[in-house]
Amino acid sequence: MDQETAKKLLVEGGTFIFLGVPQETQFGIDMQCWNTDEDFRGIKMIPPGLHYVHYAAVNKDTGDVSPRSGFMHYFDKKEFLVKMWDKHLEDISREEISEESIQRLRENLLNIDKHLAPYPYEIWQKWKLLSSQINADLAKKLSPETGLIRSSVELLSTSDADRPRGVKVTENSEVSTITENNDEISTPSQSGLKRTRRSTQQEKEEAMLPNLKPAPGMSMRFTEIPKDKYPPGSAPQEITKHYLDQSYTLELMIRAHDEPLYIIGEMQFAFLCFLISHSLEAFEHWKSMVILFCSCEDAIHKYRSIYFHFIKTIEIQIDEMPEEFLADIVMNKNLVYKKLRELFRTAYMSKVDGRLLTLIERLKENLSQKLQWDFTGLDSDEDDERPVVVKLNDTD
Repeated sequence: MDQETAKKLLVEGGTFIFLGVPQETQFGIDMQCWNTDEDFRGIKMIPPGLHYVHYAAVNKDTGDVSPRSGFMHYFDKKEFLVKMWDKHLEDISREEISEESIQRLRENLLNIDKHLAPYPYEIWQKWKLLSSQINADLAKKLSPETGLIRSSVELLSTSDADRPRGVKVTENSEVSTITENNDEISTPSQSGLKRTRRSTQQEKEEAMLPNLKPAPGMSMRFTEIPKDKYPPGSAPQEITKHYLDQSYTLELMIRAHDEPLYIIGEMQFAFLCFLISHSLEAFEHWKSMVILFCSCEDAIHKYRSIYFHFIKTIEIQIDEMPEEFLADIVMNKNLVYKKLRELFRTAYMSKVDGRLLTLIERLKENLSQKLQWDFTGLDSDEDDERPVVVKLNDTD
C-alpha cells in the first residue's frame, strides 16, 4: 500500500473491533483469512463500502475447524464497529454492545491500534468487482434474519413422534404406502383392488429420512425462481416457447427487486456466500441464476445493460472459482458449461452487437484459453439437443 492510500485510509477507513477472540481462530475479511494470535483485536483502515467479515472456531486439541460463519456489513467512513466473542457458543455474541463501552474503546484507540491488523488493501480492487452491485439494503434483504451467513443451515431436531416409520408416496395422484417391515408398495388399481410393486432403493432411503426444517431465521432469503415458466392461461405452443426462451421467468426475477441491477447483486451475493462461507445452498442458487440468464433470447436484447453486467460478473467469478468445481464443470460438462455454450450460440444466432457482443466474445476466448473449454460449432446443435425423429410403423 502506498503512503498516500495509507494516510487516506487512516483518516477515512472503518474500524472493526472484535473482542475476546481465542488464539488461532480463523478470521477474515472479504477474500483474506488469517489465524489470530493472542493480541488480536480486529481490523483497521477498512475502505468505506460493503465488506464480508467471517470467522471459524478452531479446536486447540485436534486442530479441527468448525464451519465458517460471517456477516456482510456496509462500513461508512470512520465507522467504529464493535463485536464480542461468545466463548460458550464459540461464535459471535448476539448481545448488543452498550454505547458507553463503545465510546471507551474509541477513546482508547491509540492503545488498541497496535493490536489491529490493517485491511489487506491488495484485494480491494478485486473485491469491488465481485461485489459491485451489492449495496447495504440488498445485503440485508438476502441475508438470513439473524444476519449471520453460515456454510450450512442449522436444522431443527425431530421429535420422536415425527421420526420416520414408513412413508406415503403419491403416484399418479393416488396414495401408495411403503410398510416398515417389507420393501413393497401397495397402490389401488382402477378396479379398486390393490396392486403391489417393489419400492425403489431411493424411495426406501427417503422413507427413513426425517423431515428436517431449517431453524427460524437461519435460511438465506434468496429470490425464489418461479416454477411456472409461462404466464397463467398460456396455450400449449406458448408454454413450449417460454420453456425454450425463459425471458419471461427472468423478467419476473428482475421485477422482484427494487432496481433491475439488483438481480446481478443477488447473483454476486450468492457467489460470495459460496466462495467465502462455503454455502452449498448459495452455490445452487448461483448456478440456477447463471442457467436462467443463459436460457434467454428476447431478454438479451431487452435487458442489454443487465446482460452487460452479467457477462462482466461471471467472467471474474469463474476466475475465482475453486479448482475442484471447475474440474467438475470440465469433466462432466455440467449445466454451467452447456448453458454458456447456449448463451454464446444465442448471441451468435440473434445477432447481438456492440459492446455486449465484444464482452461475450472476450469471455468465450478467455474461457477457451484459460480452461480449454470447447466452444466450437456454435452454429450447429449439440448431439443431445437435436430433434428426435420417430418413424411410425405402417398400420395398413
